[in-house]
Amino acid sequence: MSIGGQRYHRVTAQTGRVELVYAAVVDVTHEVFGDPSQLQVPLFEQIPAEALVFIYPSRFCQSDLLARLAKREFNQDESGFYRVTRICNWISERIEYLSGTTTPTTSAFDTVTQLAGVCRDFAHLAIAFCRTLGIPTRFVSAYAYGLNPPDFHAYIEAFLGERWILFDPTRLAPQSSFVRIGHGRDAADTAFATIFGGAVMNKMNLGMQPGAGQRNSPEYTTVPISNYPSAA
Repeated sequence: MSIGGQRYHRVTAQTGRVELVYAAVVDVTHEVFGDPSQLQVPLFEQIPAEALVFIYPSRFCQSDLLARLAKREFNQDESGFYRVTRICNWISERIEYLSGTTTPTTSAFDTVTQLAGVCRDFAHLAIAFCRTLGIPTRFVSAYAYGLNPPDFHAYIEAFLGERWILFDPTRLAPQSSFVRIGHGRDAADTAFATIFGGAVMNKMNLGMQPGAGQRNSPEYTTVPISNYPSAA
């Protein structure tokens, strides 16, 4: 089924071992912007209705609790794109990427306290800081074939200049290697899989292969990039 432009699959399993296989051919187009100064934070009355929900605190992104820290650390005079870039740089420099240090209930407030986390936690913290500064920002789950090895990944999109612009505070993979799965207020809206009942995942294999003519090793870029249609 498709809800809000996102695809969902529901499986009802009986007792015993269950194996699920999902394969897809995905066409991803990225738009690159040459002038970051044009990507400003819109005035509140100019924010589209569908983007307003991404300016409020959510379960894992408690922007209301981080307001004082965000306003102290991030210069309010910077333009939208450069301000979000500063936020991502701050997180990349201060938060250690360390597997096994967080849980599914870890929030942005926990991450900035523990100073460690994984991509999910980096994204939650960046979202919380951005929302505190009035920047609509959402959580995106994705495949990232530019990771080594390729894997699921989480990054953010900030609404700037009528576009959703990609940012990745982990700095672990080129943004052009991201293949969107879904977006939402935080990870609670965009889980790769949600299990109800007593099922336990024993094993998962993930593989991605770039198509003909596509780079096997995508290049990093510091310019603004988007892979979502304009909101206009």
